[in-house]
Amino acid sequence: MNNSKRNTLLTLMLVLAMWLAACGAPTPAPTAAPATEAPTEAATEAATEAPTEAAAPANPNIILATTTSTQDSGLLDVLVPMFQEQTGYVVQTIAVGTGEALKMGEEGNADVLLVHAPSSEKAFMEGGHGKDRLLVMHNDFVIVGPAADPAGIKGMATAREAFTAIFNAGAVFITRGDDSGTHKKELALWKSAELDPAGQTWYTETGQGMGASLTVASEKAAYILTDRATYLANKDNLQLEILVEGEPGLLNVYHVMTVNPEKSDKINYEGALAFANFLVDAATQEVIGQFGVDKFGAPLFVPDAGKDPAELGLDS
Repeated sequence: MNNSKRNTLLTLMLVLAMWLAACGAPTPAPTAAPATEAPTEAATEAATEAPTEAAAPANPNIILATTTSTQDSGLLDVLVPMFQEQTGYVVQTIAVGTGEALKMGEEGNADVLLVHAPSSEKAFMEGGHGKDRLLVMHNDFVIVGPAADPAGIKGMATAREAFTAIFNAGAVFITRGDDSGTHKKELALWKSAELDPAGQTWYTETGQGMGASLTVASEKAAYILTDRATYLANKDNLQLEILVEGEPGLLNVYHVMTVNPEKSDKINYEGALAFANFLVDAATQEVIGQFGVDKFGAPLFVPDAGKDPAELGLDS
């Protein structure tokens, strides 16, 4: 065999060997990760990621129209921040007399009301201005005055007796005169005594809230009807004492009412209902029941959510 033929044969044999090697080598199959393989760092983070926070309210702004007594007592300084932190709502509190608060609701200028004039509240609901009305709490009204007690009312059993004595003595009496729940109660007490103090020189109107009116009464050594909570919260700055208290008819009951969203497209009903439900929630009711205990040794308000209104002397 000449060299040319041998070289050709060797070349063919080399090509054949390479082809056989390529065809005979198995293609490695993809392998699955072992069952015991640790998850990747990204997977671990995803599995342990904290749940996302509840979405912020679509409309976070709420207007609360309430009485000066809830503001002046300091209760709202505790409750409103709690509500805002839990829900993401932002509350604009407008503290006015109950009459003005109800008017704001009627005109669609508030979303939710916290007030204490049951008969006026019923009229508000019956007029279609409110959607929900829930019992929240109560405290009581007391008659306070100077230690000298010129009308001699200390220890009298009823407000009617006390008002009659004040009227007959011509002793200075301060009235808020602002159509608030307290003012409405005072007028009802004068009516029950069949007396009309309007126009008397000793009957002085402030047109202000409870805290400011107490200050005026203290400065003038006068008598005044007040809710107990506001009096106790301001007691250290007043020269006034509780002289008449404890009559069942002096209970001061608070309800929360949502404004009917049909009144105006401005009404934030979802926010109003959230605030109303917050006030009657068991945890909030517990806070209300403890408010004032640390400073005064007794709560300034009694929680009432879920109670029968008849227990408080109300028909509804």
